[in-house]
Amino acid sequence: MTKDAHVFGELDQFDQHILQALSEDGRMSITDLAARIGLSKTPCQIRFRRLIAEGYIEGFKAILNPTKMQLDHVAFVEVKLTDTREAALKSFNDAVKKVAEVDECHMIAGRFDYLLKVRTRDISKYRRVLGDKISTLPYVGSTSTYPAMETIKEGWSRVTSIA
Repeated sequence: MTKDAHVFGELDQFDQHILQALSEDGRMSITDLAARIGLSKTPCQIRFRRLIAEGYIEGFKAILNPTKMQLDHVAFVEVKLTDTREAALKSFNDAVKKVAEVDECHMIAGRFDYLLKVRTRDISKYRRVLGDKISTLPYVGSTSTYPAMETIKEGWSRVTSIA
């Protein structure tokens, strides 16, 4: 791999295999990772550290079971703001990050401004979160709620080949 390949963010097959393996099991030891991808331990560890340093790997965390934690009510919320100038967007962004029940927040190009994924214990808890927290966020003009009936796939762990 050339030095320029990393400047443009390209990953070779070994790098891609490392990312894929770690996305499936982030607790894997370097020894096990090296064996799985077909490298010896030292080159694998060097690549692993480089992938972290270059930001391909942002960190490691436990994946919690929302059902065990009684947080299996999921609702998606469209949020339309009353003002979309930069200061209003920043104010909303800063405030929504503080709402613990909001799992995800995405700015959307479309008929509304944000799409939130909200996780609560049940519909009545969601109603309180919507009324007391989401609707009172800066510049919120209106919301529309779409409760999820079943989660089929959740989480992002896909490494796509660039080759």
